[in-house]
Amino acid sequence: MSQFKTPLPDLQITFYNRLHELRESFLLQALLRAVSTLDICRVDKELSLFVSKSALQVTASWGLRGELLFPIPYLLAHRPQLLGYYRLLLGFSQKEFYGKQYGLGSMKSMEEKGSISSRQQDGLPELCRTLCKSSAYLIDGVGKLSTNALHELTLLTLGAQLRDGALNLFGAQATQRVFELIKTIVTPAITESTARSIELRNAAGRAVTVEFANDPDICIREKLPSGNFRNLVAVEIKGGKDYSNIHNRIGEAEKSHQKARKEGFVECWTIVGVASIDVGKAGKESPSTDLFFRLDTITRPGSDEFRDFREHLLSRVGVKD
Repeated sequence: MSQFKTPLPDLQITFYNRLHELRESFLLQALLRAVSTLDICRVDKELSLFVSKSALQVTASWGLRGELLFPIPYLLAHRPQLLGYYRLLLGFSQKEFYGKQYGLGSMKSMEEKGSISSRQQDGLPELCRTLCKSSAYLIDGVGKLSTNALHELTLLTLGAQLRDGALNLFGAQATQRVFELIKTIVTPAITESTARSIELRNAAGRAVTVEFANDPDICIREKLPSGNFRNLVAVEIKGGKDYSNIHNRIGEAEKSHQKARKEGFVECWTIVGVASIDVGKAGKESPSTDLFFRLDTITRPGSDEFRDFREHLLSRVGVKD
């Protein structure tokens, strides 16, 4: 028996979160240290070029220097990774900030690697003007800010970012558990397998594939004599154990299943990590789901739900028990 009370994946998530929290919590201090090494007259000159006089006056009335809220090219060129501080301050996740919507993907290496290319440096004035406008909106919408409040604002964004990361990790682990479960059940019929797919031969002599996918999470298809595929089962897996969020996750599963139906999938299954789910209510929230299963129960050999899942799976892929 393991000496650890917490499963290893959970320890991995905890360590991952703590590591990033420590990194980001030092960004404000890193900003202050960076400014202390710069020519303060040049800092003030650039602030006057990129920030309105009224916004700087408000900031000064709070006892804060302007660069705590407003990025300038001189500062970011000196310490590129501080772009992450301003991103968090303004409430943007990395995915959102560097995504297609804002076209800032080319600047991502500044935050991640702490380096800056000549092309990135040329883009700093435009970047800073845009971010300074957002910071101006921020100070217009709050009563007063302090250095502690600035630190807390960055952590609010960081918390959401880490939570999304943890959910993604939980989702990947849950999908892997289901994939391994399916592999175990159909092992006698497997003709070929990889880390992302299983191919088996059913009782009719036809090839059936089980594959990892993005949407749905796992798809099961039968290869017809013509060479075309018949979409048998689309499986959506929501492995999180947070009961308060399960109904949102089921809504996400429903959207995926609606798409799967349009692609010709005969059946749609949803597997959830929350043990106490109300199947009746879940069915109303995802009417496209034919069968609901609970992750921890179907992966426990000998349970009624394991036997039910096994029976349905073997029936759909056409493999004799």
